[in-house]
Amino acid sequence: MPDNSPAGTAASVADATRAVVREFLTARAAGDTERLVAIFADEVDWLLAENPVVPWIRPRSTGPECAAQFTELMEHVVPEDARATVDAFLVDGEDAVLTGHLAGTVRVTGKSFEGPFALRLTVEDGRIVRHHLYENSLSVAEACTA
Repeated sequence: MPDNSPAGTAASVADATRAVVREFLTARAAGDTERLVAIFADEVDWLLAENPVVPWIRPRSTGPECAAQFTELMEHVVPEDARATVDAFLVDGEDAVLTGHLAGTVRVTGKSFEGPFALRLTVEDGRIVRHHLYENSLSVAEACTA
C-alpha cells in the first residue's frame, strides 16, 4: 500500500527527482542527445554564465537547445580530456544539487581548464525544468582564448 503521509509523499518526490537526475547523468555521459531532449522539459530555465569567447556557452531555453549543449561542447574540447566528477548529490523534493570538479582541453587552443562546479536541477513531472550551472568560467574562457 502506498505511503500517502506527508513524509511518504516528500520521499517519493525526492526519489523521482533522484531517478531523473541519474538518468540525465547517464544520458549525458553516453552523449545520448535524443534521450537528453526527452529528459529536458519543453521550456527550461537555463543559466550558465555567458562568455562570448566560449562557443558552447550561450542562452538556451528549449529541451533540444539544452540537449545540444553536450554535442557543442564535444565539438570544441578534446573528448578524452573532458571529465567531470561528482562529489555530492543532494536532493530536496523537486530540487537536486550536484557539486564536483570538471576539466577539459579546448581543441583549437590546446589549453586546459578546470575547476569546481555546482549544478542545480529542478524536476517537474519527470522532466528537468531548471538547469543552473555554476563553474570556473574564467578558467574556461582563458582556455578558449589564443
